[in-house]
Order: sequence, then C-alpha cells, then structure tokens
Amino acid sequence: MPQDTIQHIYAAHTFYDIRHELEKRPGAPTCTQVSTLDELKALMPEVEVLVISMLWDNDLLDIAPRLRLIQSISSGVDQFDLNRLKERGVHLCNARGVNANAVAEHALALMLSLARRLYEARDNQARHHWSTTGTDPRPRLQELSEKRALIVGMGTIGDRVARLCLALGMKVSGARHSARPLDVAGVEQVSMDNLHAGLKDADYVILTCPLTEQTRHLINAAAFGVMKPDACLVNVARGPVVEEAALIEALDTGRIAGAALDTYDEEPLPSSSALWSRPNLVMTGHTAGETQFYERNVVDILMKNLAALETGGALTNRIV
Repeated sequence: MPQDTIQHIYAAHTFYDIRHELEKRPGAPTCTQVSTLDELKALMPEVEVLVISMLWDNDLLDIAPRLRLIQSISSGVDQFDLNRLKERGVHLCNARGVNANAVAEHALALMLSLARRLYEARDNQARHHWSTTGTDPRPRLQELSEKRALIVGMGTIGDRVARLCLALGMKVSGARHSARPLDVAGVEQVSMDNLHAGLKDADYVILTCPLTEQTRHLINAAAFGVMKPDACLVNVARGPVVEEAALIEALDTGRIAGAALDTYDEEPLPSSSALWSRPNLVMTGHTAGETQFYERNVVDILMKNLAALETGGALTNRIV
C-alpha cells in the first residue's frame, strides 16, 4: 500500500560515503551519516530507512520503533537476525551485484598475475634484479588462450568472470548448486556432485561462490589431490571456502603450481600466518570488491527501494 514520501534517511559506515552520493541526486532525501555504533544508537528512535553494513547490531531493533527498511551496503547479510526482522515487519535488501564487475576484473587480474608471474616482477623491481627471457630455468610464462577455467559459483560475478575468460579465448566450465542451466552461452556446466571431475580438467579454478555449509572447505586436500600439478587456484569468494592448511601443503609440495587469494579464514590476516611466505602465492587484502563506483551502485539500489517503499512496489534485492 502506498506510503508517505521518505524525506530523510540515515547511513552508518566507517568508509563508504552514502551521504555524499545522495547529495549528487536531484530530489533525493537528505541523509545523516555516522561512523560509530554509539552515534547510531542515539539516532535509532527516529530512523525509518537505514543504510548500513557491519556496524549493524541486532539489539538496535529494540530502540527503532519507526524502522521500515534496512538497505545493506554489502551483499552479505550474515550479521542480520532475519527472523527478528520478519517479526518486526522490517524489510532488508542487500547490495548484490554492486561490485560484480570489480570482483570479476580482480579475479582476471589475479589469474593474469599467476600466468605471467607479474608478482615476481614487482619483487624483482624492489630488489633491483633483472630477470628476462633466457635467464630463468623454470617453466615459461603462460598464455591464457586455450587454457580451461573452472568457475565455482555461477552467479552474477561468476557469469561476468566467464564472459571475460571466453573473450580471452579460454575454455570455460562452470558449477553451481542450482541445477538450472547456466546463463552464459559457451560455458560447459559441471555438476557440484561431480565437481572433482571438473577440477581434474581445469588449468585455473576460480572461486566466486557464497560461503554456505555446502561450500565451507569445498576446496580441501581431496580437491587439491585431483587437480593438475600445473593448475592454479584463484579465490575471490570467502576465505573458508578453501581449507588453508591443505592449500599450504598443496603449494609447498607442488601438488598445484600456484594460487591467488583475496579472502582468508581470519581477517586481517595475522602476521604469523604461513601464507605470507609462500613464494607461489599471490595475495590481496580483501579488495576485490573495491571500486570507485561502489557508493553510486548502492545508492542506485537504494533509490529504487525508496520508490518501491512509497508506492508499494517490489523491492530490489529483497532478503526480508
């Protein structure tokens, strides 16, 4: 049922500047943004629409009698008590898709870094060491063309990765838990029940799946055991999708040729982690989703949801 126009919203985040992005939009509601939980608690009695991510605390529901919509700044919503939100009649929408291009391009960059050993070039630059064709006895640098990529998690991000890989002339396979046919033409579907068969053929295994009970430690010692010794792993999903101890053993024993990680079991990664010193491992600090367009993309979804809230229409990326 149509509601009154929402004149003011609230945002809470330590980094993403939602208020500044809203100020660019003619006719958008005004916005109050805070960066701490204590600041947010003081405002909650007045809040109808809240744009938030990791600053959320489920106890805020007890002091938010007017709350109608939570627009998550991230796609993950593990921090929200969905049952309590349902009981209160509070809608929750996530930010699925806002950084799909960024994550896909990051996965491609990691794969290219492994294929061309770009990480070594940066290390050589730092120590003023010249290494060129004919001076390195190891296997030669690789082309991605004609290599096979297996993408585990064929959602919005996985589809984008698949299209990039196809554009480079790669052979592409894809797996997801849904039995529904894949959405990208030219991608061979691999059943999750038969994932190891797909792993055997892959030159690059790219993880873009969500973290669920089914995907936790999906890539473990058994998975590494069937991969080709010259294959590489790229993880832009969640850290626990990969069993870290098994990965370290696979890297150290030559069970696989290399890996590239953007996410980890524990973040920030402790300085004591054995991952830091693996020479055949490329690491980035959970930055795959970072993009200069992040706030813009979140606010695009927010504006659609504000309009839907006012007219009684369908919410975008609705979770509750």
